[in-house]
Amino acid sequence: MTGFALRNARLVLGDRVVQGSLALGDGMIRSIDAGPSHAGEDMEGDFLIPGLIELHTDHLENHYRPRPGVFWDPMAALHAHDVQVAGSGITTVFDSVRVGSDTDMPEMGSHVAKLTSAIARAGEEGWLRAEHLVHLRCELPSHDVIEQFEAHASHKQTRLASMMDHTPGQRQFRTLEAYKRFYSIGRTPEELDSYIADRLADHARYSAPHRAHIVQRASELGLALASHDDATLAHAEEAIADGVAISEFPTTLEAAAAAHDGGLSILMGAPNVVRGRSHSGNIAATDLVRAGLLDILSSDYVPFALLQAAFVLPQQVEGLSLPEAIAKVTLNPARAAGLGDRGEISVGKRADLVQVRLVGDLPVVRSVWRQGKRVS
Repeated sequence: MTGFALRNARLVLGDRVVQGSLALGDGMIRSIDAGPSHAGEDMEGDFLIPGLIELHTDHLENHYRPRPGVFWDPMAALHAHDVQVAGSGITTVFDSVRVGSDTDMPEMGSHVAKLTSAIARAGEEGWLRAEHLVHLRCELPSHDVIEQFEAHASHKQTRLASMMDHTPGQRQFRTLEAYKRFYSIGRTPEELDSYIADRLADHARYSAPHRAHIVQRASELGLALASHDDATLAHAEEAIADGVAISEFPTTLEAAAAAHDGGLSILMGAPNVVRGRSHSGNIAATDLVRAGLLDILSSDYVPFALLQAAFVLPQQVEGLSLPEAIAKVTLNPARAAGLGDRGEISVGKRADLVQVRLVGDLPVVRSVWRQGKRVS
């Protein structure tokens, strides 16, 4: 790959923003120069930031299943998803794929296979804009979660697994009332009570042994491991004991603080930052930032929210710099996932870059490069 340069940019480095230029070659950042330059493509004074790294997004599944009972062609769904994430400045995306069947999706295994096969095939064919990796979201109370986990855990695209448990009355839904509000649509009160009883029975039977199996296998395979919706001190202590690297969406300050003190990276949703609150009524992400407890942001269900939140946070949290906010969507997720070759504008790192212009308070993506190749 031939080299080229990008000039007249506001470079968001690890600890400061400087006006300058970058020289790129063979997909890498070759040099960083402060001050004016007449060589290279003019960035017109726009920000140049590292490519965003997304660790947890349900967006591919949403394209694949756009309506209940409607399943789209997996390659077409991946293409639509890829265009949107790259256009949002995301150059590395961990596509979250749920493993573990339930009454609503009794044949989850076949859907997982279609999605992971599409990601592998598209990667081999080389037409994806972003780099797509796989995040297995393991629903512990599901009877077949281990079978599905084992079918996909050793794939080269699989780099992250999270342990989820959406049992009524705990974690995300700490009260039965909260759970009933979320799951009551389409069910009579009697049907909902029966559904809840079945979920509680599944939790009692499967959750603990399935968690132990996934923890052991993740260690053997070298997969990064995440906990999900930690709500109590006991949840955080369990995650620490299991060697978890990331605490996703902790629901309380107590759980987030304990997990952070135990060395876990704390991940929260970027939509939570943009909206100013959690959609399910749990702790606000900005409160964790103010407490020094938030390391990583995830777009979750709105790809563009990742970039938007990174530029919003310095306005919301006094003393937080733009480089610190950008690190929560670039360097910090790269480190947590074991991706040491990207996530910052630094000599020798991948030339994954995003040109951003502020239009009012809105960051607008103008160009995106992955390994020095323009992809959006």
